[in-house]
Amino acid sequence: MKKTKIAIIGSGNIGTDLMIKVMRLSETLEVGAMVGIDPASDGLARAERFGFATTSDGVDGLIALPGFDEIEIVFDATSAKAHVANAEKLAPYGKRLIDLTPAAIGPFVVPAVNLDEHLDATNVNMVTCGGQATIPIVAAISRITPVPYGEIVASIASKSAGPGTRANIDEFTETTSHAIQTVGGAGRGKAVIVLNPAEPPLIMRDTVLCLIGDPDPATHERIRTSVTEMVAQVAAYVPGYRLKQVVQIVPVPDDQPVHTLLADPTAPVTHQVSVFLEVEGAAHYLPAYAGNLDIMTSAALRTAERIAENTLVEATA
Repeated sequence: MKKTKIAIIGSGNIGTDLMIKVMRLSETLEVGAMVGIDPASDGLARAERFGFATTSDGVDGLIALPGFDEIEIVFDATSAKAHVANAEKLAPYGKRLIDLTPAAIGPFVVPAVNLDEHLDATNVNMVTCGGQATIPIVAAISRITPVPYGEIVASIASKSAGPGTRANIDEFTETTSHAIQTVGGAGRGKAVIVLNPAEPPLIMRDTVLCLIGDPDPATHERIRTSVTEMVAQVAAYVPGYRLKQVVQIVPVPDDQPVHTLLADPTAPVTHQVSVFLEVEGAAHYLPAYAGNLDIMTSAALRTAERIAENTLVEATA
């Protein structure tokens, strides 16, 4: 079967890990080009050794490459600001864009939750690493009972947060909070990121806290089942994704002013659902503790494969 050619803009950690994932794991994609702006980057050097077309002239260099017309899908692993410019330059060429930055030009996509809804979109956004890890859990709860408020805390190793991640911290919290609502289904969303300086570096840990208004023990059991099923769906494309302990559901004390957290202060709240997750990286290029980056590249790979498969089905229909 003919494979779909892809290009990767961004020859840093995320882009390089994505390149290796495509090479090792994908039966439907092949790397057509690796694009960077630093001629000395390890990502470009590796791509050259693998025999892929490379350029250090950014998106302009990509467009000028001889094989550009054959590339169907372009991953952007640069920064939110850079993606805006890159998307504008690529728009006339009809490429499908998968955005791994918090730019959020296109619809948010979390593969286990809403990928099939956006297979025809020209530019999809992979939210953030924290979003990919936690939004499936919010969605798993909200499909059982309304979630007036959802809060996530993503703790990642400081060593895994490069210049791009640090430059986008504000966008991280804003983008993730918005996606908790639009994709996860929460009435209001809140996101917090923690850069943990511990040595040796710790792998990614995520906490999901959701307020619900249903005291029925049967509903609580359905929530636990729904979360467990969702974890298995995410783990299908992120093998290091797992629950750290059983889902906790406890009553909210009467004197706790949770109404200050809600978009609708009159919404009923009876219980808090707490879910604790761990994400260990596959160590294809990045170290195992960098699960925050691994989940992004894994989600992007799954998204591109489904888009490629859908395009092939439509072309042969």
